[in-house]
Order: sequence, then C-alpha cells, then structure tokens
Amino acid sequence: MSIAVAAGALALVAACGANGDSMAGHEPASAGPPTATTTAQPAGTFNAADVMFAQMMIPHHEQAVEMAGLASTRAGDPEIKELAAKIKAAQDPEIQTMKGWLSAWGKSAPDDGMGHDMPGVMSEEDMTELEAAGGAEFDKLFAQQMIAHHEGAIEMARTEQRDGSNPQAMELAKTIETTQQVEVEQLRKILGRL
Repeated sequence: MSIAVAAGALALVAACGANGDSMAGHEPASAGPPTATTTAQPAGTFNAADVMFAQMMIPHHEQAVEMAGLASTRAGDPEIKELAAKIKAAQDPEIQTMKGWLSAWGKSAPDDGMGHDMPGVMSEEDMTELEAAGGAEFDKLFAQQMIAHHEGAIEMARTEQRDGSNPQAMELAKTIETTQQVEVEQLRKILGRL
C-alpha cells in the first residue's frame, strides 16, 4: 500500500512540476503512463507559448477556411478553386486537433474570433471585399489576401517552434510552416499569371 501511495505522490509531483503553468498536471486520477495509443493526444508538457500558439492559430485557421470556402462559388480560376479546397481540407482537422490540446491542457479555446493581435489576419473590410468579388477579381484578391494570411501563419509557426515545449504542437507548427510556404509560392505564381 505504501508503495502505491509513494508512486502516486511521485507521479503528482512530477506532473505538477512538468511545466511552468500553474494548472499543469491537474489531470484525472485515472491518467496512467503514456502509451503508444496516446500519440494523438498532446504530451503532458506544455508552456505558455504552446497555449498561445493554439489559441491564436485556431481563429487564424478559421478565417483561412472561411476565405477558402468562398472560392467554391466565387473563383473563376480552377487552380484557385483546387488550392482553396486543399487549404480547407488541411486546416479544418488542424483546428480540431488544437481545440483538443487546449481542452486536454485545461485551457479555453478562443470563443469570439480574432481575440489576439495576429499577423496576416484580414480585416472585416478585407473579408467584405472578398465576399463581394467574383471571377477574375476574386481570384486576384484571394491570392493576395491568402499570401498575407499564410505569411502571418508562418510567422506564428516559427515562434512556436522557437518558444514552445510541446512536441506535438511544435511538429504541427513545422508542418504549417512547410505547407503554407509551398502554398505561398504557388499563389505567387498564380498571381503572376492572372
């Protein structure tokens, strides 16, 4: 019995000291050692940079998904339509992943859109202009706005890779940086021929 109590106390001390977050380690008592089946969940270690990354990237991605959704009915260029569908398909699951992390970390997900000062975010006026456009005008505006939007996401992803501590969050940040840099180059080529 005393071995079980000592092991439990050691696990609690280790969990509470895992990071600098005051709410860290307050997991359900049934949480056991990590296993191969928990790889989809974030590791217990996280810091303020990981939380900020998820809290900022969720609404950032949501705006990109909203922009991409407009392309299906407004874009005239087939490559814009195809790229927009690809952006939406990639970022929707990433939003859910980050929401899951915040829940597991005991942190709140953003609930009112763009609550933080984020690079690359479109203003209400920008979004209204994009919504009102169609055909070639939409294509050009979408490419310009999505380049700026992606560049902002890349900046945020680099910050997470530099300052974060959660391996899964840092891995997602690297994926975002790599994927969106390729898409920026594609958008620039599209813009050059429009």
